[in-house]
Amino acid sequence: MDTDVVTRFDFYIGLSLAVSSCLFIGGSFILKKKGLLRLSTKGSMRAGQGGYAYLKEWLWWAGLITMGVGEAANFAAYAFAPATLVTPLGALSVLVSAVLSSYFLDERLNVHGKIGCLLCILGTTVMVIHAPQEEEVGSLNAMAEKLKDPGFIVFAVCIVASSLVLIFFVAPRYGQKNVLVYILICSVIGSLSVSCVKGLGIGIKELFAGTAVLKEPLFWCLLVCLVLCISIQISYLNKALDIFNTSIVTPIYYVFFTTSVMACSAILFKEWLRMTADGALGTISGFLTIILGIFLLHAFKDITFTWDSLPLYLRQAPQSSPWAQPYEPLPNQDVPENRKAPRDPGTDRRNNGTLTI
Repeated sequence: MDTDVVTRFDFYIGLSLAVSSCLFIGGSFILKKKGLLRLSTKGSMRAGQGGYAYLKEWLWWAGLITMGVGEAANFAAYAFAPATLVTPLGALSVLVSAVLSSYFLDERLNVHGKIGCLLCILGTTVMVIHAPQEEEVGSLNAMAEKLKDPGFIVFAVCIVASSLVLIFFVAPRYGQKNVLVYILICSVIGSLSVSCVKGLGIGIKELFAGTAVLKEPLFWCLLVCLVLCISIQISYLNKALDIFNTSIVTPIYYVFFTTSVMACSAILFKEWLRMTADGALGTISGFLTIILGIFLLHAFKDITFTWDSLPLYLRQAPQSSPWAQPYEPLPNQDVPENRKAPRDPGTDRRNNGTLTI
């Protein structure tokens, strides 16, 4: 079979796996949040305070299993498609989470949110169209050469150092006050976990092809690093979900996590070097469109705004505009000094509560 056909076939397999993983991961946020909310009503120590009572809650375990299925599909997707494509598709999990939150967590999805959902879909489509379709790493030996690159070594050292600072110095003081602390820990660690997933996925493909990858030390090193990274991510993501609203945690986590992974992918796999100028521009434009959609989806979530109320907003807008105040002539010599300019009765009612003449 032609190599280009095989590459394109692998690309669509990876794309399908990535989309299905978003459905599972988006639903897992809802299940885990419901489990944490049930624990809070029982008076158990919350995850944000260091408690682990959620381990006894079946809803939380259902969410964890659902997320595990989604991550497994996502894991497989990295073996077939570039990380530049798979990671940004996580926006669909934000979309699924937002829609399900409106039904199961009473987090209303207004007009801004619906427009944000459409922008997320549009941005995702643009990224899929312009994503590189060739495989950047085909074997564990090639992965080992990538990991030895000085640029990636410096990047990994910076990630580990910043994570330790956040975990041991910043999180104890500001973790429960600022949503960015826990999410930053998950995001920077996640960039390394994606690299481990990519390497393990390639190793598993080689295993099924008959290569003895289980004898390679790199395979087991990647597996240990992946387990460690995922454990840290789950712990701090649970704390963020327990303290802050799901509609806040999910989009911010997506933006920081995707940015970290794309930076790691650019340094490790150098996918951008093989992309054309219009492909790179399309990928960046799609990513920015997704960010705009996520912003609209959650920045105005507390505003009660529907299509039915749109005529009401349009009628009220001219009255509230500073350029739409009633006309009042300036006093001149033709107007007696003891004569006052007419005032808007509505203004008097608003200011004094009574009409003064």
